[in-house]
Amino acid sequence: MPESGASRAQQERTHISTTQTVAAESADTGTPPGNPAATDAARRTGLLVTLVLGGLTALPPLSMDMYLPALPAVTESLHAPAATVQLTLTACLTGMALGQVVVGPMSDRWGRRRPLLLGMIIYVVATAICIFAPTTELLIGFRLLQGLAGAAGIVIARAVVRDMYDGVEMARFFSTLMLISGVAPIVAPLIGGQVLRFTDWRGIFAVLTVVGVVLTLVVWKWLHETLPPQDRHTGGIGDALRTMRGLLADRVFTGYMIAGSLAFAALFSYVSASPFVVQEIYGASPQTFSLLFGINSVGLIVVGQINGKVLVGRISLDKALAFGLSVIVLAAAALLLMTSGVFGHVGLVPVAAGLFVLMSAMGLAMPNTNAQALMRTKHAAGSASALLGTSSFLIGAVASPLVGIAGEGTAVPMAVVQLVCAVGAMACFLGLCRPWQRVS
Repeated sequence: MPESGASRAQQERTHISTTQTVAAESADTGTPPGNPAATDAARRTGLLVTLVLGGLTALPPLSMDMYLPALPAVTESLHAPAATVQLTLTACLTGMALGQVVVGPMSDRWGRRRPLLLGMIIYVVATAICIFAPTTELLIGFRLLQGLAGAAGIVIARAVVRDMYDGVEMARFFSTLMLISGVAPIVAPLIGGQVLRFTDWRGIFAVLTVVGVVLTLVVWKWLHETLPPQDRHTGGIGDALRTMRGLLADRVFTGYMIAGSLAFAALFSYVSASPFVVQEIYGASPQTFSLLFGINSVGLIVVGQINGKVLVGRISLDKALAFGLSVIVLAAAALLLMTSGVFGHVGLVPVAAGLFVLMSAMGLAMPNTNAQALMRTKHAAGSASALLGTSSFLIGAVASPLVGIAGEGTAVPMAVVQLVCAVGAMACFLGLCRPWQRVS
């Protein structure tokens, strides 16, 4: 059964870590450990780690969303159909999924820091090469490599959170990370739209390269190791596979994993289809699309903060999750009715409102599925994080091309994919997690 709060061992580790930090500050500044100045220094260190982890979790949406306003331009520049250009998104997403399977067990064996730095360096190189890709095929290949390397930031950030927190505190921290990483979907399309005013789509990859370099340097300087040598797994690939098989054998863990993955697929179907739906079907400009995308991301952030600051600790995580999934189902159903013409011709505003509700409800679904799943996997946080991320990105990668299956003139496939994923997420939550049988 998952633990309801920080374990004694976890509390002791946190206490030791804090003591060491304060002692180090004392040695550097000559300030006694009990001095408020030392406490302030420790608090600043904790804030800095939070910002670094937030940056790592923001990198995937940054890599995806900054590129979204440029999809029509890439289609024209490389003389490729829209469905082929959308594969550049699918390739990056697939890479992020597969990379986590490798990096997660690596971080359980060799610690969090070394695999993370290696992945970040490769990410920078792959992103820089994307700037010069002459064909869609090469761009797809380097986006795949970019995703494989960028997976390190995703999986290790979650594992570091599991190293540091447990129970309700972990759920709160995930909501805090959502606040930080949620800025990326707001800023990224706006930056992408502005970059396109001065240069072409290749300039977007130049900006991403600079971001990758900066984040790599920040990780190297300020993110310290959180997995002590005595807690690392010493086995090889076989041991990692057995660990993952054991995690998947846990019905409840698997239920949260699949429910969260299907919710993410509903979100990613919007990410993949919205540039064409908003700009091509409803005739909005790239800047208008970026504004609408940012507003939706604000909704996700606000609801995520309500979850972490208000709901967590007052109601069970399962109740908050159930409400979030219910809202996603209703919003997806409303979008399908609107886009299929049941209400006649519907303009951009009602559709945008439905997408806003759907995106906002993700602020309840995503942090709570992650927290509930990871609370069951204390001794294999890297592998568990890898499974959570891989499942999400693989299912999202399958959903991405389906949204354009009927061409660029209709938004019905997007709404159908969203509704199917939302209903599937609710079914997994109720059928596998069975929250009424457990105390959250």
